[in-house]
Amino acid sequence: MVKNQITILGIMSGTSLDGLDLAETFFSRESNKASWSFELNKCETIPYPKELSHRLRHAIELSEEGIQKLDIDLGVFIGKSINKFLGTRSQMVDCVASHGHTVFHQPEKGITVQIGSGEEIYNHCQISVINNFRVADVKAGGQGAPLVPIGDRDLFATYDFALNLGGIANISFEKEGKRVAFDICPFNMALNYLANEKGLPYDSEGKIAATGRINESLLSELSQLPYLSQRGPKSLGIEDYQKNWLPLLKNSSISLEDKMATFIEHSAMEIASTINENKGKKVLVTGGGAYHQFFISRLKTYSRADIVLPESKIIEFKEALIFAYLGLLRLEGRPNCLSSVTGAEYDVSAGDLIGF
Repeated sequence: MVKNQITILGIMSGTSLDGLDLAETFFSRESNKASWSFELNKCETIPYPKELSHRLRHAIELSEEGIQKLDIDLGVFIGKSINKFLGTRSQMVDCVASHGHTVFHQPEKGITVQIGSGEEIYNHCQISVINNFRVADVKAGGQGAPLVPIGDRDLFATYDFALNLGGIANISFEKEGKRVAFDICPFNMALNYLANEKGLPYDSEGKIAATGRINESLLSELSQLPYLSQRGPKSLGIEDYQKNWLPLLKNSSISLEDKMATFIEHSAMEIASTINENKGKKVLVTGGGAYHQFFISRLKTYSRADIVLPESKIIEFKEALIFAYLGLLRLEGRPNCLSSVTGAEYDVSAGDLIGF
């Protein structure tokens, strides 16, 4: 049985490849109570070395052997990053919960692959590790994503919607007494691609996008992509972005500024449509996209709900925090993947245990 106080280091590597997010999270509860409260202690994003970042960005193109090597190398990097992050405080942490980095996500084929070897993490930091959270849900017939909604439900219950703006924009909320969630559209993976074309890592605060003009032709093409009209459960991977959204952005002859402005309009309309359709008063917005002031202004234009930006720690590290929570639920043997979210046949308690 899990004690009533525990510290777990949650680790997240997102599709936007901003870096490795580490969130040291203290969980506590009253005796004989099932619900947990949390306190975020030290948090940090550690940038990827250029060579590793390049390999991760192009991982989908690697051979099986290349992916296995990258799995090991990323695990080593994560383990060393944990040591650097904790310093002499490693005894303060009970275990590590690592999402890993998604290479393939094709749940309709029963495939989802997250790399970042748990064995290598453990070998280098000597702290017990929980990882590989998605596979059990996919085996149960689910999407294996999104996984964060159970944390939205349990840790952020005062909000009607939890919107995360990472590489992909996803949302979760209660509907007919059950938690539902799905990916809405690509976000930072598209916006960062456009910023990269201008030699920038990202468009700070959306200042460049704000100078562009909306192109109705591109906006119409984006809005007609088949994924957008599908009902959940549904999820997106980098493959979907590369197949459907990226060609439209690449092939358009308009300026980069206009592409950015148009993509922002597309995202704001799609996300607001989901919010308005499902009703609710408060939207918690997290992820790097929360700092995109131009997008937030457009979302507020279309949404009928109150758009709430929390403190920066929550904006930047909510996903890492929730993976720490998923690890905690795994230790308790309680479900950490909701079938109402993923479409699986049943709820599962997922995650490989290493070093316990």
